[in-house]
Amino acid sequence: MKLYYDETINPRKACAVARHLALPVELVHVRLARGEHKAPGFLALNPNGRLPVLQDGALTLWEANAIMCHLSLAAGAELWPRDPQAQVEVTRWLSWDAFHFTRHTGTLYFENLIKPLIGLGAADAAVVHEAEQQVRTSAAVLEQHLASRRFLLGDALSVADFAVSAALPYAEGARLPLQGLPAIARWHARLNELPGWREPFGPPAG
Repeated sequence: MKLYYDETINPRKACAVARHLALPVELVHVRLARGEHKAPGFLALNPNGRLPVLQDGALTLWEANAIMCHLSLAAGAELWPRDPQAQVEVTRWLSWDAFHFTRHTGTLYFENLIKPLIGLGAADAAVVHEAEQQVRTSAAVLEQHLASRRFLLGDALSVADFAVSAALPYAEGARLPLQGLPAIARWHARLNELPGWREPFGPPAG
C-alpha cells in the first residue's frame, strides 16, 4: 500500500491509523506548499487535488475518514467496528466532526498557523472570532460526552477518536480555545500514549 500525505491535519489521521495498526504502508510525501498536489500525476489519483490518498492494489481511495476505515478492515482491526450499532455511532461522530468540531478547529489551524507559515498574511480576525465561538460550542458537547468515557465509543478506541482529535496536536499554534476542559485533555493524553498517534509521519511501521 502507498499513502500519499503531507504533514497537515487530514493526512495526519490516516498516517496515524496506519502506524498504529503497524501496516506495511509506504508513505509518499506530496508537498502542498510546492503545489505537488496539483500536478497531473497526482490529479490522476485524486481529481480533487487533496490529501491523503491511499493506493491498495487496484484500489485508489481518497478522503481520510474512508481511508482510516479501509486500513482498519485491511488489518482485521476494530477501529472500524464490526458491530452494526457501533458503526452507526462511529458514523455519527465522523459526521459531527466534519460539520462542527474539526470544521472550525481546522479553520483556526489554517488562519493562525498555516497562513503565516506559507506567506498568506495575518489571520482574518472576523473568521477567527467566528471559528473560536463555534469551537467553544462544540467543545462543550465533546467535554460532556467524554466526562464518563475513555474514548468516544466508551472503552473502545475507534477511527472516530483519530478523526475528532485531529487538530489537537496543533492546539497551541492554532490557538484552539480548549482551556479548562479536563475530559478532553485526559482523552488526548490517552491518545498520546499511542506511538502511532504521537509520531504519525515517521518511517512506516511494519
